[in-house]
Amino acid sequence: MAAAPHVPVPVGCIGAGRMAQGVLEGILREGKIAAQNVTVSAPTDRNLEKFKLRGCRTSHNNRSVVSRCRVVFLATKPHIIPSVLEEISPEVTAEHVIVSMAAGVTLQTLETNLPPGTKVIRMMPNLPCVVQEGAVVFSRGRCAGEGEANLFQSLVRTCGLCVEVPESYIDIHTGVYTFAEALADGAVKMGMPGALARQIAAQTLLGAAKMLLQSEEHPATLRSDVCTPGGTTIHGLHELEKGGLRATVMNAVEAATTRAMDMGRK
Repeated sequence: MAAAPHVPVPVGCIGAGRMAQGVLEGILREGKIAAQNVTVSAPTDRNLEKFKLRGCRTSHNNRSVVSRCRVVFLATKPHIIPSVLEEISPEVTAEHVIVSMAAGVTLQTLETNLPPGTKVIRMMPNLPCVVQEGAVVFSRGRCAGEGEANLFQSLVRTCGLCVEVPESYIDIHTGVYTFAEALADGAVKMGMPGALARQIAAQTLLGAAKMLLQSEEHPATLRSDVCTPGGTTIHGLHELEKGGLRATVMNAVEAATTRAMDMGRK
């Protein structure tokens, strides 16, 4: 991946939980933003300690983050977003780019609760951003142009894949940790030590993902390539089909998407 251009703008984040840590750690690891140009706020010091150790500025005052920074990430729980928007609204100017990573909070909600003309972006990251192997999808509000989209992408593309999508796609973004756990548990059941099983499960998923991205083959083609007649893989796949893996995963994505959409309507 080509190195992204240096971004000299101050960056802030309201909220200091796991997703905030993942995104900001991805940005800081690349060295695109100096730690002293990052300001993070949270109600208590509990989650701020990691950012302090990284050299970031920290605060308990959300408005101070907006006054210091041009790009501001909102990383609080979704039900807190309306009160945060009300709190910071007096500090938001036409120069700001407000980026929400709160699940289910729509662009319309953001624009309605911020000053007219505010440039807003809605994003959905995942935790592997912290190791620069994440997947970020985002959508722009009505007043965010190409310049804001390019600025945003220059910041977060170091976290991994970064793709602009229609807003309706954002609620579909889900994770795979439960599958990795089940894969490792199966190996443990058959006698493999737990630590080794988890390492192999993780590497297997990482390798499969890279094959999908780099080969651009359909998953069914790659699956067929490793299914030797009468071999171990086809027997394992038969058990997955008997257990309804495909339908279960599709149902899980549907349930998570529906929940995100329900949260956006509240």
